Parts: sequence; structure tokens; C-alpha cells
Amino acid sequence: MDETRLSKIRFRAWRRGFREADLILGPFVDAHAATMTDDQLDRLEALMDQSDHDIFGWIMGALPVPEMFDDDILARLRAFRPVGSPSADVA
Repeated sequence: MDETRLSKIRFRAWRRGFREADLILGPFVDAHAATMTDDQLDRLEALMDQSDHDIFGWIMGALPVPEMFDDDILARLRAFRPVGSPSADVA
């Protein structure tokens, strides 16, 4: 795995400029990026090229998801619950 690429993806995920997106994308990338395939990383980066408000709306189900982003990456983001988050503690 290309550590430089992973570092850039982590940086982008945590420093989006929209705190809500940071708090979803940052922990998700920390937890999953290292085990993603190159194709999955390509699609994650393409998703992160979109506006924070769109990404947040897609994850929360508040906005319709364009077909090109309605894939396993977005499904994993929607299902992801960071360790220690209130929803992760509910069994």
C-alpha cells in the first residue's frame, strides 16, 4: 500500500472545512483506507472531490445520491459508526 497516498487521503478526510464531514470521513478513513483496494481508494477520492454538503447529505440520506457515487463506498460510510460514538454503543 502506498503510504504517501494514504497520508494524503487521511489529511483530506480530516480537514474538509465542514466539521460534520470531518467527523464522519476522518474516522472512516482511519478505520478502513489501509485495507481498501486501489479501485476503492480511487472511488473514495472521487467522492471526496465533491462538496462537503453534498457528501454529508448523501450519507445522511437527505439528498439523492448520483448514480456514480451510489456504491459500496457510500454504503460503508452510511453504515460506519466510529468507536465511542453514541450510536456505536447501542446494541
